[in-house]
Amino acid sequence: MKRRIEEETVLFISVIKWVFLATVIGVIVGFSTTLFLKALKWCTTLGGNSPNYFLMLPVALFVSVLLIKYLAPDAKGHGTEKVIEAIHKRAGRIKLMVVPVKLAATLVTLAAGGSVGKEGPCAQIGGGLASGFADFFKFGDNDRRKLVICGISAGFASVFGTPIAGAIFGVEVLFVGSLLYDVLLPSFIAGVVSFQVSSAFGITYFYHTINFVPVFSEIFFLKVILAGMFFGICSALLIEVLNLSEKIAGRIRVWEPLKGIIGGALLVGLTLIFSKDYLGLGLDTVEGALTGAKIIWYAFILKIIFTSITLSFGGSGGIVTPIFFIGSAAGVLFGTMLGLDTSTFAAIGLVSLLAGAANTPISASIMSVELFGPKIAPYATVACVVSFLMTGHRSVYPSQVLAIKKSSSLSVDMEQDMEDVVVNIEPREKSLTKFLLQAIRKVSKK
Repeated sequence: MKRRIEEETVLFISVIKWVFLATVIGVIVGFSTTLFLKALKWCTTLGGNSPNYFLMLPVALFVSVLLIKYLAPDAKGHGTEKVIEAIHKRAGRIKLMVVPVKLAATLVTLAAGGSVGKEGPCAQIGGGLASGFADFFKFGDNDRRKLVICGISAGFASVFGTPIAGAIFGVEVLFVGSLLYDVLLPSFIAGVVSFQVSSAFGITYFYHTINFVPVFSEIFFLKVILAGMFFGICSALLIEVLNLSEKIAGRIRVWEPLKGIIGGALLVGLTLIFSKDYLGLGLDTVEGALTGAKIIWYAFILKIIFTSITLSFGGSGGIVTPIFFIGSAAGVLFGTMLGLDTSTFAAIGLVSLLAGAANTPISASIMSVELFGPKIAPYATVACVVSFLMTGHRSVYPSQVLAIKKSSSLSVDMEQDMEDVVVNIEPREKSLTKFLLQAIRKVSKK
């Protein structure tokens, strides 16, 4: 009996401790996110006043690379990835200098039209502030990791206005196929508090309830599964193009800031050939897709190319907002090809691309409810899981650690960073998978 009382006392103290700490982190991240979003709105409005603002892209990427290279190399890329790496490899230690540098580099990139998102900087700013908070009060490595994870959750929640999905995202994004249950409580609290703080300071969010969801039928359900497969392939395409673009940029042997000028010039050329629709956050296109607007069929491919060039050649920003654009545009294409409601499949595509590219099917499914309402949830959830499986052992976050294999017919080493995962095909004897693979190989030889 005495031991039971002692156990409950320890648990009570632990809950109180993490309620308090997570609330503090939520307030800090919510306030810093508010400052970032307001600064971003001011910068993009200022840049958008000129019809040719995108001509500044070479200068913007040059400045972004210069800031990151000489002031805070850890601020490179799309933010969330660096926080994941810090949690796995450095017990969550993030240099405080990353916070102002990431803020400045992202504002410069987006103001000129760089195709990046806004959640990565908030995750990295939130993680950096949480790490600094832990160092100031001399917390141990385990507590620092938890606080930095809270920073990710709080940043995601306050950027998109999705506190539950944000909380789950923080504990789901670290491992592919595993959740950190010991951080669930502080992540939820940090996410909710951060969202409330940002809302209190005037940050507004886009919610779009999907009213059209047809009566359930086997045929429609099969179309949703097919959509999940399509979105999974789109996720894989995004990841492969990102990797290819990074390899191409790596082979250009010049001073790194000059790569920013090269990448910016490429983006200017592509913009003159196509349009300005693929620059910046692209939220107008996302909203248009969700309200039934017509979108050119290859829009999602162009957004992949614009985003890959921006990130590979020195631009700073997140990856999730471009994923929303790619997913919603691909959803419009899928709906148009099959004669389905494009708004419904734009919404399903938006969350399904996130589920596949980031390997976060649970938080993406919850996000579908928070953004689009409960009616779409059963369909979006199925598509998210299928997309997650179809993307394979890839990720836009290379530092994610693999905790499961996505098929029993594949051989992969567990507990590897996603960038180091090697997949071998090993179908079981007398299995349908082996039969189909043998048939495909025979046809390809002919």
